[in-house]
This record gives sequence, structure tokens and C-alpha cells, in this order.
Amino acid sequence: MSDVTNETSFLRLQARTQRFTLGAPREFRVGRDHVLFLRTATGEDRTHILWRKDLATGAETRLADPATLLSGNEELSPEERARRERSREQGGGIVGYATDADVTTAAFALSGRLFVTVDGETRELDTPGSIIDPRPDPTGRHIAYVADNALRVVAVDGTDDRALAEPDGEDRAWGLAEFIAAEEMNRSRGYWWSPDGTRLLVAHTDRTQVQRWHIADPANPGSAPHTVAYPAAGTTNVTVRLAVIGLDGSRTDVDWAGEYLVTAHWSDNGLPLIATQTRDQRTYEIRAVDPDTGATELIHTDTDDTWVEIVTGVPAWTPGGELVRVEADGPANRLFIGDRAVTGDDLQVRSVLDVGDDVLFTASADDPTQVHVYTATAGGVTRVSTEDGVHSASRGPGGLVLTSWSMDWAGSRHTIGGQEIANHAVEPPLTPNVRLLTVGERGLRAALLYPTGHVPGSAKLPVLMDPYGGPHAQRVLSTRNAYLGPQWLADQGFAVIVADGRGTPGRGPEWERAIANDFAGVTLADQVDALHAVAAEHPDLDLGKVAIRGWSYGGYLSALAVLRAPEVFHAAIAGAPVTDWRLYDTHYTERYLGHPDTQPEVYDRNSLIDDAPKLTRELLIIHGLADDNVVVAHAIRLSSALVAAGRPHALLPLPGVTHMTPQEDDVAENFMLMQVRWLKSALGLEK
Repeated sequence: MSDVTNETSFLRLQARTQRFTLGAPREFRVGRDHVLFLRTATGEDRTHILWRKDLATGAETRLADPATLLSGNEELSPEERARRERSREQGGGIVGYATDADVTTAAFALSGRLFVTVDGETRELDTPGSIIDPRPDPTGRHIAYVADNALRVVAVDGTDDRALAEPDGEDRAWGLAEFIAAEEMNRSRGYWWSPDGTRLLVAHTDRTQVQRWHIADPANPGSAPHTVAYPAAGTTNVTVRLAVIGLDGSRTDVDWAGEYLVTAHWSDNGLPLIATQTRDQRTYEIRAVDPDTGATELIHTDTDDTWVEIVTGVPAWTPGGELVRVEADGPANRLFIGDRAVTGDDLQVRSVLDVGDDVLFTASADDPTQVHVYTATAGGVTRVSTEDGVHSASRGPGGLVLTSWSMDWAGSRHTIGGQEIANHAVEPPLTPNVRLLTVGERGLRAALLYPTGHVPGSAKLPVLMDPYGGPHAQRVLSTRNAYLGPQWLADQGFAVIVADGRGTPGRGPEWERAIANDFAGVTLADQVDALHAVAAEHPDLDLGKVAIRGWSYGGYLSALAVLRAPEVFHAAIAGAPVTDWRLYDTHYTERYLGHPDTQPEVYDRNSLIDDAPKLTRELLIIHGLADDNVVVAHAIRLSSALVAAGRPHALLPLPGVTHMTPQEDDVAENFMLMQVRWLKSALGLEK
């Protein structure tokens, strides 16, 4: 990692380095004698380059550099911008790529143009339209891609470019993941190659019946609103169909109809697999597809009275034809190979990374703040990562790349076979002083940070709760970089608490499902309990001056805190909050709160709008006007209800900002400084 060489403020540097992630290698593909990966040239450069590391010599070389491939600035199509928003991608250049099975051919898109790297040589292929999501077939002979909502294919030498499937309307598409799949199901793709490279399993999406929402740009009244198909809770979803399409032009419709296509898997170990969910998400089916006839066979069903969790990387086949899956079973999320559970109560499986002669996966043991890499066979489980921290991995014929974060060092480390892959990320100019705690009767995991140099017992400190607090996300992790922002906040004169409550991952099915039908009651209670439990052990916390801030679910939780627990919380900053769950998307909201037509009282109970007359504390609402995930209507409806009730508050709109917070140097700095000034004023700390 590189050191800071100038007097740039922490906030500006954090923005300039995208939270100290630029310069770190990512997206590894392991071949027999080399590794491909993405990395920016420096820790302050946002343009990602495709690199190759030779495993014999250790040499790292640039395979594809946007600076030499593009004559001007990068230009993104609306479809590519939407894909990056769904993945929260803020970098530029080559932000994604795909390879063949041997990792000798790679394909990627730049400015909507198709580039292919074969045996170390990169060139552009002439294609029509603006392309997205190019993927080589496993044999490396053809590249499939999507352009103008059509699935196309071209030979790797650039010849024989043609459409395999074209939509019959502007609201239909072949080969693309719909909004719900990308935002909530971690599925960013819409087609899968056969192992021999002669056919593809392709999703067809139809959003004709999905309601339209219009996102305006009030800062530019001459601009037409951006229209999006947004499936809010209780409304119609995109219709997804499947077909097997051959390079010879043949098409076989797959005999499947359902609400959600979760994922698909096609390897040379058996028939292609698809995983589906019902609308209520209480039934999850795995089906094998006959690519010749389109018939499907149900091979496994998982049901749950609340919901069936989606786990990345499954289902899949082993080389011997056994089904690999992850399922909630008693107190644990277990890994199954065939009919056998190969993990026990001591592990909470989080994801499957690779399936070969063994299964590579991540899991947490008794400490949910740590995530380790394991391998499993029918004979048992072996832990791969050895140091405390958070780990992940990628592997291929040439070995395994282990990626590790820890409290003992800044940033990430990446190793394969004893070799380190260089990390050019900037070294953060501060080192968090973190106390990781287990508190309260539920054993809540929390992190406490004091101002740098604070001597316990020397002074009472105002408290700032800094949660996300909702499902599917974890803030309290054994990795130093997770606490850079909280430490900066602490250095402004606060005791900062970050707490993970029920619903967060890594602690088992019962813990995750405790929030069913009760976002508001459960997640707020856990923040209150964490605050009081930490304060009981650390008397420097001044419970007479407590603020809370958060973004997205954390914004909802922050507004909820001052509305329903004003005796505990004295000020709140609610960033991009969901205020009425009827305005949020189907898959996420209905998983936790059910269908609004059958459980309207649940939606009413978890909404913030009716609580507006209760506001007696200071509240600042912040929202990006270009947000197409949590639309600005959430903030406006809460503000309107507060005005109608005569409750003073502040509303800060951010023109041009999506669900991602501002990242320009000066804007990001001023954005945070403004929040700190507001918090101090709201708590009566300004002199």
C-alpha cells in the first residue's frame, strides 16, 4: 500500500480513494499459470486496468488499459449506468470482465464497445450498438453480449456477428437481469453458456406491466424526467421466461413459470440448474433443465414459514453429479453435498465460492465479526484462512487467491501460492482505536470508538450511534478499514457506537428471521439495548446527549429513533430513508413484511409517516434527487407529514445524487462537515 504524500484532509482523501479501495486488486480469475485481475494504477486513480500476473515469475503486466484503448473520455449507456448503480460501482474503466474456462480469453466493455484479450493480446471487435455484459463461451471461440436489448454473438476473431434473440418491444429484453434480480438477488446476469459453447440458457424479461415512476431533476427544469419501471411492494413484477438458444439459431422454450428466477448454473457435470422462488419467498425450488426439450425436473424444494434465504454460489453440481446447496437447518445455515449436511451447528455458511473436487465456501463460527474460507468434502471441513479477520477467495487450475482483511493491518491482502499480488491502495492517515464488544442479553456485537487520545474517565462524551442496522448487511466486522469513517466521527468529539442487531447475517436462521413483520420494533430495540449496555460498561458516555445517523436502512432507523424513542435519542440525521415501505421494492419488502394487500397493518406499523406528529427532537432528512432505489418521495412524504403536523425539521435535497453518497473531493468533505456541525448544534454542543 502507498503512503499519503500531501496534506489532503482525511475526508477529501477518503473520497478521492473511494474509501481507500482504489489501487487494490479485485475480480480474480485463476488460470493454469497466471492470474487475471482488475486494479487501478494508483490509489487515487479511478480507472481500472486489466492485469496479468505470471505465477512462475511473479511479474505483473497490463493486459488492457483504457488509457490506450479509448481516445477520449469513457461514455456509459443508460443500461450500463443502471448496472453500475445496482452493484454500487463508482469506479471507471474496466469494472467487470468474463473469461473462458482456461482463462486465456477475456472480454469486457468500454464505452459500450467490445474488447477481447486472447493470449495476452487485446483488440476491439466491431459490434453494432452500445454493448453490455460480454462473456466468452467456455471454449473461448465466441463472445456473447447484449446490445439494444438483444442477445448477440460474435466469433472471437470478430467475424460472424449476429443476433441470436431480438426483443419484440422496447419493454422486453433478452439476456439482461431485471432490477429486482440485480438489486435484491445478487444476480447481475441474464444468460449462461453451455460447457461446449454451442448453446446458451437465456432469460427473457418483460416489464410491460410494471408500474412506471418518474425521477425528475429539479435543478434542471428543462430536462425531461427519467422514467423507470419500479416494482413497488404489492405491484406487478417483471415477467421472466427462459429459453435455450443455439448458435445455429434454434430456440427451445424452458417449461418453467414462476415469480422469481434466482439464478442458473450450467457446468459440464450435469443438466443446467435453475433456482426459483415463489412470490412469498417461502418456497425455493431447484430444477434441472433438459436443454433439448426444455422440460424441467424438480430435484429439490426448500420451504420456510418466514422466507428461504438466497445464498450466493448455489445450487451447483459436483464433478460426481451431486447437488450442492445451502439450507437453514435448525440453528445453522448448513452446506449440503447431495443429501448430507457437511457442516454442523458450529458454522454459519455465508456463500459458496467454487465447486470442484471439494466445495470452497465462506462461513462464520462463534464470532460473527469474522468470516473465514473453508473447503468441504463428504469427509469433513477444513479451514483455509488462518489469521483473524474477514476473508474471501477465488480459485482455478493454478491455485487459490486468498483475500484478507484484518484489524491488524489497513486495507486488503491478496496472496496465491505464497506470492502477494500488489496492492496500491493509499494507506489511511488514521488508525481506528476500536473496542469490539459483545453486549446485552442478546449478545449484540458492537464497536465503540473514542476520540484519538481520549483518556477514559477524563470527560463525558456525547454519543453518536452510526448504524446500518437492517438485514443482509453487517457493520461490525474484524477489519480495520470498516472503522475509518467512525473514527473520524469520533475525532470530532463523539463516542461513536456501531451496533449490529437481529436480522444481520452470520448468526443463524433464528437471528436473521427475528425481524419478520417487525422492522421497527426489533431493530430499534436492539440499537437502544446496545447503547445502554455499552454505556453501562463505559461511563464516559453521556446519555443526555445521544444522536444517531445512518443511510438507507440506517436512515430509516435514525428517523425511527427520534420518532419512537425520543427519551433515548436527542437528534438524528436520516440519509435516504425508507419512510413508507409500500414505496420500496417487491422482493426485499415482501420478504420481511409480507404482501401489503394481505398485511396492511404490518406496513402501517413499520411506516414512519403516521409518526410525524410525535417528533419532538431535531431531525435532518437528506436524500439524493436521482435515487432510483429509495426514491426521494420517501423523504418528501415524511417532510410533508411533519409540516402538516407542525413539527420543525430540516430537509436537504442533493441534486444529481443517486443512492450512493457524493464522492467528489470537496463535496464529500463539506457534506460530512455540515453533518457534524448540525449534530453539534442539535445536541447543544456549539459554543
